[in-house]
Amino acid sequence: MRIFNIIKIIILIIVIQSCSSNDDTNTNMVEENLTIGHTTIVFYDDVRDRNIETQIYYPSATPGDDTNISPGNYPVIIFGHGFLMDWESYQNYWEELVPEGYIICFPTTEMSLSPSHEDFGKDLKTLAVQMQDQSEDENSIFHNSILPKTAIMGHSMGGGASFLASENNSTINTMVNFAAAETMPSAISSAFNVAIPSLIFSGENDCVAPADVNQDVMYNNLASPCKTQIKIIDGNHCNFANSNLSCDLGESFCSSNPSIAREQQQQITTDFLKLWLDYTLYDNQNSLNLFNDQLQTSTLINYSQSCN
Repeated sequence: MRIFNIIKIIILIIVIQSCSSNDDTNTNMVEENLTIGHTTIVFYDDVRDRNIETQIYYPSATPGDDTNISPGNYPVIIFGHGFLMDWESYQNYWEELVPEGYIICFPTTEMSLSPSHEDFGKDLKTLAVQMQDQSEDENSIFHNSILPKTAIMGHSMGGGASFLASENNSTINTMVNFAAAETMPSAISSAFNVAIPSLIFSGENDCVAPADVNQDVMYNNLASPCKTQIKIIDGNHCNFANSNLSCDLGESFCSSNPSIAREQQQQITTDFLKLWLDYTLYDNQNSLNLFNDQLQTSTLINYSQSCN
């Protein structure tokens, strides 16, 4: 009888531990040892009769082109490039985020000397919808693999376009941008109609899209229930991406202040970015707590925040 009682106690302990381990549904549980797969999809917007070629990086057990996606469900990130910058300049983002369990998509449209900001913003918005549809397509590499969570992100011109794509858009879960520049139509005006959690990164030494006339105004105009602006001390415009001739050349004509190393600026960025995405796309409340703690303790940034 005593042995029977001991067995019951052991079983009870196992059940309690099992329930406890399954309680934290907000934790980002992804496979270890994820590598990076890559594919190209040309999406079609029938409203505008427009093709949107998109380079996509995703979690895979085997690296390479068109490899099978790793079993699981992953959120989607749509990323807008800067003026005259190709998607390859943002390798730092897909190398950091894909192994953490994110699918990241780079439209290759509007890379000319006279880009349409309006069309680029619509491209980002269209991709956010059509990438979710891929999970329902039995012929897609992403069939049954996409979590119904989406972020729109962008750098410089693409950062401005992220406001255009996020305006009056309740189908996405967060907007994040890096050194966002004003656009036509106005990203600054569109910010009044962006009502999703938002994170804005700025470089305090940015002479291309200075914060005081770009991101500061955008941040103030946001209607987001929770918004944060992070200003990286001595950060500049181009260091949010990898080295790119067009960006670096443009910045060389106006930059007079020394900036921190590109690697350091990117590390600061990704440290905050991963926590924010884990909170907004994987519903991990603890990541928001860590994000806020890091805001208060970091000596490498200044910040503003308003969260209801």
